[in-house]
Amino acid sequence: MSQSIRSFAIGDVHGCIRTLETLLWQRLAITPADQLYFLGDYIDRGPNPKAVVDLLQELRRAGYALIALRGNHEQLLLDSLSSEEMFELWLLNGAAATLRSFGVRYPKQLPESYIDFFAALPLYAETDKAVLVHAGLNFAAADPFSDTEAMLWDRSFSARPERIGGRRLIVGHTPLPLTVIRESLHWNKVFLDGGCVYGRASGYGYLCALELSSWELIAQPNVETRMVALS
Repeated sequence: MSQSIRSFAIGDVHGCIRTLETLLWQRLAITPADQLYFLGDYIDRGPNPKAVVDLLQELRRAGYALIALRGNHEQLLLDSLSSEEMFELWLLNGAAATLRSFGVRYPKQLPESYIDFFAALPLYAETDKAVLVHAGLNFAAADPFSDTEAMLWDRSFSARPERIGGRRLIVGHTPLPLTVIRESLHWNKVFLDGGCVYGRASGYGYLCALELSSWELIAQPNVETRMVALS
């Protein structure tokens, strides 16, 4: 691929550190001149959530242009800090992998620097061609950017470009087979969660990146030694 300035949106990583490293260094061959947009869900389910978060922070310190958005799993972690009920919900959504990777049993035991990192994650980002968000926008609202729950949890397959300046909506969150992700490149709402953490079952098992100028999709197969079952 060309080494000119590029912009990449990258789907849900879910602790798949080896796959992420392979995507960044081998498939994309990123440089500090590139703009990186991560769509959230760095933690939970996969083998090493802490290593994924560490890599994002290391890239920033090394001068890479990186915007990491908040996913619903990061929000579950944050909500668990003050709610036992939310902690139980988080445990049902893959929290054990995150707690294990940090060597703790409870969210309040997480190092403060990591909690600060999660709390500072923005909900969306904008370019001249696209709006990037973890899950979606509520286009029924007077202001589509006012519904934070939709940004983190939306499962709809449609978007209204006229409500966001004629731009396309780029999301993760909803794991889809690679064939459907390729189809979505022609939709107003483009999906980039290839279910990397689920392995190669039923067309899943890809960490996807989209170059936002050429709309080229790069799909890196999962190279982890441990996957989880697709529920």
